[in-house]
Amino acid sequence: MLSMICIILTLIASILVILAVLVQNPKSGMAANFGASNQVMGVRETTNFLEKFTWTMAVAIAVLSLVATMTMGRGAVAVGDSEVSRDAEVLQEQLIEGQLPAMPQADILPAETPADAE
Repeated sequence: MLSMICIILTLIASILVILAVLVQNPKSGMAANFGASNQVMGVRETTNFLEKFTWTMAVAIAVLSLVATMTMGRGAVAVGDSEVSRDAEVLQEQLIEGQLPAMPQADILPAETPADAE
């Protein structure tokens, strides 16, 4: 449950970071050459706030990712791993016993002649 909440919060923080980066004033590059893009609401404090907000959200994403990883249930992973390993063992046994070919074989159909087509 906690891991799901952390994942949802991480997604929200990611969207906020994307929006904050898109709103920020470009320092250099092709977009800086356009006059209208040089001012973001005309206030220097806005740029500082957006930069601090971006760094805060980046740290929040990192922390939430670690918390979500640590709180994930081990049971579901163990069940999935045991099923995969069981299927792999069955395939290996069939391969060793000769029930399965080493390489999958394609059925090659005989070529049709014009007389067969009529």
